[in-house]
Amino acid sequence: MTPALLRHSLLAGTAYFCCMALAHFFGIKVPVLFVYYDTPFHAYQDKIIAFAVIAYASLFYTAARHRVAVPAALFSLGVTVLGLSAVNVSPALQSVLDGKPTTAYWLQTGAIAVYFCWLLVLWLRAPRQ
Repeated sequence: MTPALLRHSLLAGTAYFCCMALAHFFGIKVPVLFVYYDTPFHAYQDKIIAFAVIAYASLFYTAARHRVAVPAALFSLGVTVLGLSAVNVSPALQSVLDGKPTTAYWLQTGAIAVYFCWLLVLWLRAPRQ
C-alpha cells in the first residue's frame, strides 16, 4: 500500500504545482496557490514563478514514476519550506505588510511542511525496489 500511496501523493503534488503555475501565470492571487497572495507584485515576476513551478511539477511527476527521483523532490520541497520560512521572518516582507500579521503565510508554509513530512514518511516506509 505504501508505494501506491507515495505515488498518488506525489501525483497530487504534481497537480497542485500545475494549478499553482496556472494561477501565477494568469495572476489569480488566491491563498494556497499564492503563498503571498495579498502582497504587491509585478506580473512579469509571476510569469517567472509559473515557469519555475513547472519544474516542480515535472520533478514530482518523475518521482511518482521513478523512485530514484523521490530524494530530489523531497530535497526541493524541504528547501522550499526553509526558504518560505526565511521570507516569513524577513524585514523585506515586513516592509510591505504595514503591520499586518504573517499568520496566513505561516499556515501555508506549515501545510507544505506537513506535505513534506508525509512524503518523507511514505518514502522511508516504502520497500526499496
